[in-house]
Amino acid sequence: MFVPISTESRRVLKQQEEFNVEEKRILDLLSRGLSQDFPNPQRAGCPDSAMLKGIALHKVPLAEADPWLDHFSSCSPCFQEFTQFRKQAVDGRRRAQLWLAAAAVLLFAVAGWLWVRTQPSVQTAATVVLDLRERSVARGENSAETKQIALEIPRTAKHLVMDLPIGSKEGSYDLALLNEAGDEVLRATGTATLENQIVILRADIDIRNVSPGFYLLGLRRLGLEWSRYPTRVT
Repeated sequence: MFVPISTESRRVLKQQEEFNVEEKRILDLLSRGLSQDFPNPQRAGCPDSAMLKGIALHKVPLAEADPWLDHFSSCSPCFQEFTQFRKQAVDGRRRAQLWLAAAAVLLFAVAGWLWVRTQPSVQTAATVVLDLRERSVARGENSAETKQIALEIPRTAKHLVMDLPIGSKEGSYDLALLNEAGDEVLRATGTATLENQIVILRADIDIRNVSPGFYLLGLRRLGLEWSRYPTRVT
């Protein structure tokens, strides 16, 4: 998700560019040894500390500061004091950048969290495991078994893994969702195998287009009657 750059962020970035240009100029002066080669113990013609600090912190207009920058090229004391203020400014800028980066990360995290909170809740289970071992088996069209607690199947389910009731046989099975009138809403097939003394039926199913509500999950070996289990599609 895109998070726009704030006005404050742009201002800090612009200041950083200005600092980089000014720092390059200072390095050029340093390369000529100005910090020691031009002593001025009487500080003749020097600006006061407030002006030096203002220039170092970019609080003095460039047109007003430029003549003093030339003065630094012939006055080591001013140059030393100026560079000290510059160091303080650079340290402060780095701290501001760290705070800005931390604030941007926090803003991004909060914005992402709010975006997730506003999205509809979606169940993500693709494989659903159903335990039918303790369920009573009812066959035929009468659905007295509806008094049992309904199984839960989310509409995102793509695979069903069912532990079949004790005594179930291995082999191919039909699987269907039946409405309360007994009509098939959806049909699938699967294969049951014996695993660790449990007959387990696995089947692929796609119920994305099935309306949420109450159904009967029908299971049967090929050619036999349905075994029905109350089921709720969510």
